[in-house]
Amino acid sequence: MGVKIVTDSTSDLPPALAEELGITVVPLTVQFGSEVFIDRVTMSPDEFFERLTLGEDYPTTSQPSVGDFVEAYERIGADADGIVSIHVSDKVSGTLNSARLASEQAEVSCPIEVLDTYSVSMGVTMVAMEAARAASAGGDVDHVAGVAADAIDRCQVLALLDTLEYLEKGGRIGKAQALLGTLLRVKPMIILREGVVHELAKARTRRKGIAKLERTAREFAPLVGLAVMHSTTPDEADALAKSLAGLLESGSEPMVMQFGPVLGTYVGPGAIGIGLLSAPETDG
Repeated sequence: MGVKIVTDSTSDLPPALAEELGITVVPLTVQFGSEVFIDRVTMSPDEFFERLTLGEDYPTTSQPSVGDFVEAYERIGADADGIVSIHVSDKVSGTLNSARLASEQAEVSCPIEVLDTYSVSMGVTMVAMEAARAASAGGDVDHVAGVAADAIDRCQVLALLDTLEYLEKGGRIGKAQALLGTLLRVKPMIILREGVVHELAKARTRRKGIAKLERTAREFAPLVGLAVMHSTTPDEADALAKSLAGLLESGSEPMVMQFGPVLGTYVGPGAIGIGLLSAPETDG
């Protein structure tokens, strides 16, 4: 039995890691023209970015239906003491609302806790991973939800984009509107605050932007979780992860992951980001 963890595909949680941790991922969809693809199921990140750069159609995304979540909750709820469902910020997606409605409709005997991470991508992943570890250790649903809520408060996500074009087209630019008036050669940098995209900085060059990402990450050290995300630059992401590895406690290694099709719709090619989880504060 035990407590089961659910998240959505905006977490960019790799399928192998989700399986290892016992996390159920409810996927969003991406549409190019009349073609609909299931995030990371019928379209991989590499396939998505290849098609995006061709520029034939601009993609759109759709949240999971209430029925998608009901199916997931009823399937895993038959053998669970509780479900903790952890999701992308409701300021940028309707996914959380679908999950909440489904939690009221699902015919399960166990409690379902639905949490807003106020984050995206690797921010959602790290909260889900913390919850999965607490569940694996035997925590009840209240304890696991509490662990997740604590992780939400300690999580940060920031990114360097090659362009704001995709964020603007997708209607997710949030409080980073001021960046639109900058010179074309300036590289926009964003940070999630309370689930909304904000301007972090303007970088004159990509190299300076990555240096700013590093400096900002160091401000939140020591860390117990660190992930570097990229759209199309894996070598760059590997190098950034290596340079930040010393910020992690317990000698663990940073995760390096690729933005999936849904997040890729908004960050575009050439994006690189950092998700981090600060260590809990200790008394004294």
